[in-house]
Amino acid sequence: MTATKDEKLPNDRPEIVVTAKDRRRALWGSAVGSTIEWYDYFLYGTMATVIFNTQFFPSADPVVSSLLAFGSFALAFAVRPIGGVIFSHIGDRIGRKKTLVITLTLMGVATVLMGVLPSYAAIGVMAPILLTLLRLVQGLALGGEWGGGLLLAVEYAPKNRRGFYGAVPQIGALAGLALGNIVTIAARAVFPEEAFESFGWRIPFLLSGVLLVTGLWIRARIDETPSFRKVRAEGTKQKLPIVTVLKHYWREVLISTGAKFVETSTFFIFATFSISYTIGLGYDFASILAFILVGSVLGIGSMLFYGGLSDRIGRKKVFLVGSVAVAIFIFPYLAMLSSGNLWLAGSAIIVSFAVIWPTYGSLIGTVLAENFAPEIRYTGASVGYQLGAAIVGGPAPLIATALLAAFMGSWVPVAIFVALCAVVGFISVAFVKVRHNEELDV
Repeated sequence: MTATKDEKLPNDRPEIVVTAKDRRRALWGSAVGSTIEWYDYFLYGTMATVIFNTQFFPSADPVVSSLLAFGSFALAFAVRPIGGVIFSHIGDRIGRKKTLVITLTLMGVATVLMGVLPSYAAIGVMAPILLTLLRLVQGLALGGEWGGGLLLAVEYAPKNRRGFYGAVPQIGALAGLALGNIVTIAARAVFPEEAFESFGWRIPFLLSGVLLVTGLWIRARIDETPSFRKVRAEGTKQKLPIVTVLKHYWREVLISTGAKFVETSTFFIFATFSISYTIGLGYDFASILAFILVGSVLGIGSMLFYGGLSDRIGRKKVFLVGSVAVAIFIFPYLAMLSSGNLWLAGSAIIVSFAVIWPTYGSLIGTVLAENFAPEIRYTGASVGYQLGAAIVGGPAPLIATALLAAFMGSWVPVAIFVALCAVVGFISVAFVKVRHNEELDV
């Protein structure tokens, strides 16, 4: 995950030198910060299925409670493009590093406050309102975090290892999911069920304060990326990066949005919807979390493998194969979840995280970043990515739950929905310009 020697960047910017130490710091800063952000973000999705639906969105009908909880989960995705525009503007204007400090702080503070928020029984309707507002802050923060964390790795990468470097911040999604599950499983093990539902669930949220301090310390030691230093030295900053992106890079934004369809819909079906679905079928909550944990840990290695593979054979090939694979896999996946056999369902969950999702999840960031110029790269990559997340990512568990209710519990319409998202991703990436083994800033 590191370079072996100091390396001077190309002759058009001879004053900028990137050392092995610089690369190590950038990769760790990207991976650790991304892990913390996703840990915070996924805790909400996990607790929405077992805590928030009853304690913050109570209803006589459990399906209605789940729909309300998932609705608040989806709202954060609606504001992610706004966060992407706001913070990517800052990132393209004043730098990636400063922006990442702001977004990490916002995410951490919002998560800690969730951990001390009174329930509906204590303060009535203000409980779901305040919870939803904090969720929106999380959405704004993640909207800006993703692009900066990605560029921290990609803009420090050698041209022949950009796929591998770009996979590092992407593992934050699986690492954050795994970390959240570890803490939640531990809390469930320590506290009896009644105590967990009363106050034990708050501990994973409060621990985010410790992670926040750790992440800020790591990111404070990182220099600004070489690409942004080049932009600053050459005076090519854009006054309004979003205007430049929409005027000259609209095609790339559409491709990015479409590519995100397959990556984000499948992740939240695997990571969020599957929890509520299996619990509704009578599976043990802790067992399902354990399977997700195992799959997530194995998936981290797979993501690094696929990232490195894309440096050798091309990112487009790996991404397209993954899109086809998930369109096929989603049918046996849901059938296995519905089988009533815990180990069969667990095997499907592990394969989804360890084998299927990493094929495109590891590459989405690099594929997007390579199609935008450095002076608007933060904005361009963020807008397309967050639009795709807003359209199908956050709503995916809500859509899947609604489809189950509308079709009397049949999982087939859910599978068709996911397969269609995979088709959109495949078509979009088919139009991506191949850039592996080329200089990033030319």
